[in-house]
Amino acid sequence: MHTVDFILTNATILTMDTGGAIHDPGALAITGDSIVAVGPAGDIAKDYTAAQTMDFSGRIIIPGMVNAHTHVPMTLLRGLADDLRLDVWLLGYMMPVEREFVSPDFCRLGTQLACAEMIRSGITSFADMYYFEEDVARATAEAGMRAVCSQTVLKFPTPDAGSYEESLAYARDFIQRWKNHPLIVPSVAPHAPYTCTPEILQATAALAAEFDVPLHTHLAETALEVSDSRRMYGMPVIPWVKKQNLFDAKVLAAHCVHIDEGEIRTLRNVNAGVAHNPSSNLKLASGAAPVAKMLELGLNVGIGTDGPASNNDLDMFEETRLAAFLAKGISGDPTVLPAKQALEMATRLGAAALHIGGITGSLEPGKRADLAVVNQNTLHGSPKFTHDPNALYSQLVYTAHANDVTDVMSNGKWLMRDRKLLTLDEEALITAASEYARRIDTFLIHREQSVLSKLIAIGGVKQEESFEVQVKARIQDPQQVHAGLASESITIIREAHYHEYDNYFSFADAEGNRVRYREDEFIDDKGEVTQVRTRLTLIGESKEREFQNSVLLSRSRFIAPAAHSLRFYREYFRPLAEREVEKDRLRWLVVYRGVEFFVNLDRLIAPAAPGYFIEIKSRTWSQRDAEDKARLIGELMGVFGAKPDESLAQDYAEIAAE
Repeated sequence: MHTVDFILTNATILTMDTGGAIHDPGALAITGDSIVAVGPAGDIAKDYTAAQTMDFSGRIIIPGMVNAHTHVPMTLLRGLADDLRLDVWLLGYMMPVEREFVSPDFCRLGTQLACAEMIRSGITSFADMYYFEEDVARATAEAGMRAVCSQTVLKFPTPDAGSYEESLAYARDFIQRWKNHPLIVPSVAPHAPYTCTPEILQATAALAAEFDVPLHTHLAETALEVSDSRRMYGMPVIPWVKKQNLFDAKVLAAHCVHIDEGEIRTLRNVNAGVAHNPSSNLKLASGAAPVAKMLELGLNVGIGTDGPASNNDLDMFEETRLAAFLAKGISGDPTVLPAKQALEMATRLGAAALHIGGITGSLEPGKRADLAVVNQNTLHGSPKFTHDPNALYSQLVYTAHANDVTDVMSNGKWLMRDRKLLTLDEEALITAASEYARRIDTFLIHREQSVLSKLIAIGGVKQEESFEVQVKARIQDPQQVHAGLASESITIIREAHYHEYDNYFSFADAEGNRVRYREDEFIDDKGEVTQVRTRLTLIGESKEREFQNSVLLSRSRFIAPAAHSLRFYREYFRPLAEREVEKDRLRWLVVYRGVEFFVNLDRLIAPAAPGYFIEIKSRTWSQRDAEDKARLIGELMGVFGAKPDESLAQDYAEIAAE
């Protein structure tokens, strides 16, 4: 007779081992952090005695669930911005708020809140990717959970590092100090191919391989990501990251929504794990991963909730059920991804995808005592049928709720007993999270009232506030302008030809600000487009002051690069109104009486307008300078044959509204 610490008996034991063993009634013998024996209750009772024997009649014991991909500190951003496209959600809201608020304290509290939620839903292990990952690891270990904690590395500054080199150094230090921890597997996380450079992918893969730890990343999440990869590199995402030696490491790839059979085989051949995130992918309209084909070809596929800001919960029962339903729905085959296989993804296959399958994911001797106890005797779980041996799996996947989990053990220690958390104070966590929400609300409310703040939040500004003196006038014959340019009083410095597409966003703000999104096509002498440039300009009131001959002093407040699509800015800024202008522009930079001026000869295409427009403008820096330049602009009007009474106080956006 062997003495152990715990015997959990009279439960239905779903081992989730490769043979699919079920013991009913069954028992588990546990000593220290590990399972010593599992089998029929009578056999365990004959061979083992325990310091504490617990009767779980009417309960099912399953391996602790494995959340294969998440960002746990983002519990503090749950519900922050919903029903948005991925790029608007991530770049317009998540990252700006993260830059403002993410800190070691933020990550610690967010992790504690997430751990409490995950323990309550039967999760004992998870894979995280975020910033200040050592604080995530510390909070997770204190809560008693198991995790692959992955330090994020990006090609631009992050809340915990000013450069990728700093992030990489942080990751190296973190891995060195936490490797061989009983609960935490330290890892590195190059966020995604589109947020990393080839150098970053290669360096992080080399780091992970050096210390034999996993590498956690996002791959092929959206169709746009794949099309961009094809356009930029001539190949899809998976073969491109392979060329960067990413698979020299033990990769955990989140999403993999848009991959084909060849790419699936590549992932299998390099022993990569995949984290399927059905709720997040559906909510962000990213698509549905070809999970059935992945499983058919032998890939280790786990199930992840993704971060609570994009799901918006950490409920693996809900996620597992959805994974099964989604596979059936997209295939049109109700036999695809049966309940047993879905539960394998949430346990054993998930652990294998995280590269920790040797210690957790199934209830077998020698593995860690990571388990969840599920109550069968519930109203929504009644009645029960026993004629089909797979009925237990169906009951858990299609019927059970996270609230049915009564007890959770991780690494041989109880984290929850009879629905009471033992390692976390959930009331205190809720209070602290509410305070963070109040502060973030204040920040966003202020930002949403300021167009400038919203502009700065998505990439800053490249040029600060500036003023121009300018005049615009209708002109019937463009040859008048060409004749004026040939005048001896004018020296041409350079000239250019553009086709311009402008979208003006207007808002109900007190300052009268507008945002102009401009796409310039550079036209060569043959009429071919040689280059395309996009810019954002934050424009204040169209007129600060009016001089003689309708020369205006106007303000172009800020100019920023337009790194995203027009659709992105339309959804991000949410303008009250939008006006479109399309024009053909000839531009000259000239010197007249020792002063530089820009001369634009414009033909409005949309809205269509008869004749041409001439614009003359120059930057200014003082009232006296503005007055002097306004006088010279009046003279130039005459050189180009324009009359004062033909001057227009309107800009093209206002003309478009007529």
